[in-house]
Amino acid sequence: MTQPRLAVPLGALRGLLQRPLASYYLLLASVGLLVSIGLVMVFSATSVSSYVMSGNAFTVAAKQAMWAGLGIVGFWLFQRLPVSTYRSIGTPLIWMSIPIQLFMLIGGEWGGELVDGGCQGCLQVGPMQVDAEGIWLHFGTMQVQPAEFAKLALVLWTAEILVRKRKLLSIPRQLAIPLFPVAGLLLILVGIHDLGTMITMLTIFGALLWIGGVRSRFLGMLIGIAATGVVTLILTAGYRSERLASFLHPELDPTGHGLQAMQSYYAISRGGWFGVGLGASSLKWGRLPESANDFIYAIVAEELGVIGCVVILALFAVLTYAGLRIATRSADPFRRLAAGATTIWLATQAILNIGVVIGLVPITGVTLPFISAGGSSLVVSLAAVGMLASFARSEPAAVAALHAKPPAKWSRLLWAPLPPLPASGRSASHTREKATVSPS
Repeated sequence: MTQPRLAVPLGALRGLLQRPLASYYLLLASVGLLVSIGLVMVFSATSVSSYVMSGNAFTVAAKQAMWAGLGIVGFWLFQRLPVSTYRSIGTPLIWMSIPIQLFMLIGGEWGGELVDGGCQGCLQVGPMQVDAEGIWLHFGTMQVQPAEFAKLALVLWTAEILVRKRKLLSIPRQLAIPLFPVAGLLLILVGIHDLGTMITMLTIFGALLWIGGVRSRFLGMLIGIAATGVVTLILTAGYRSERLASFLHPELDPTGHGLQAMQSYYAISRGGWFGVGLGASSLKWGRLPESANDFIYAIVAEELGVIGCVVILALFAVLTYAGLRIATRSADPFRRLAAGATTIWLATQAILNIGVVIGLVPITGVTLPFISAGGSSLVVSLAAVGMLASFARSEPAAVAALHAKPPAKWSRLLWAPLPPLPASGRSASHTREKATVSPS
């Protein structure tokens, strides 16, 4: 009897997914392709503006490639770290993030004016200068977005607290202290000037509580408080209310707050199924602000069409599948929490960014992970993926496979060490060795 046409490829796919290191290789392949596409699209989106500003079409793309190199170093370092290190660095990271975000808040309120790429009259302490929006920290010509690092700090610190208190999560006071005051303060400090990042961090925090097994009524109460806070921040900042109005009716202000939305729709319609060709976008000639950052997906839609957009969506779907698979296969509760929250963080950010471009979400200022221009986001995202890779190599089946047939010594030294065997595995291995050397 003939097998259905799809039976053979589906069987082969099932076989591949059953391999011990499938999660690891899915993660590497999807992120590697996303970063590669991102570098190409950043060059395409910025070649004109770079040439106009510096006489070199590669200026922004070269800087993005440098950040990608730093991100790969971060990935390499993070995939080598043991879980004990991740558990120990969360607390210092969160306590560093809070004063830095307070400094950013003061800098944003301080004000100033952007002049020729610099900030005149902005808050400056030593070599550090906060921009007028309170989002970017300048060190000379280098810009850093501290809130990106705060996301990773929130993941590691909250996961550690939930694991440490996992038997007490049903007691409100134990759940609340120190979790809610510290996380709440960090979220407020970030959200006053960067609501999009705050929404991403709220999603991370909610995901950690949900995966950690916090009761539904607590989660419902927190969702209500978070929604109230977000609405308050929207209503108390005039420009956010205007963004919301332009989201509902962008055609009423096509040259003001509705400009980016209208140009995005134009890009999608012009790109059609197959796009106008790589490098042939008309919007990158100054018609679409932030074309290499928040709206790079519009350039993808115009140049590569629906096909290019679907490829990027598929790669994010593979990344999300791999991350959730790592979380569900992790025996260690900290790994499960951190892997699940990191995956939801990257997926949420992608959904928010793409949702803005296609008109489903108001403008949030959130970048598209691995694709948008921006060093802080790329470095932190690749470091977070390095942590996921470390967890993928620590899956029980992966550990057994790596110890049964270990990679070459040079590979372990240069790429990643062997993950430790579980306690039971070490005992069994020790027993076998003892039996081998015992006299008969």
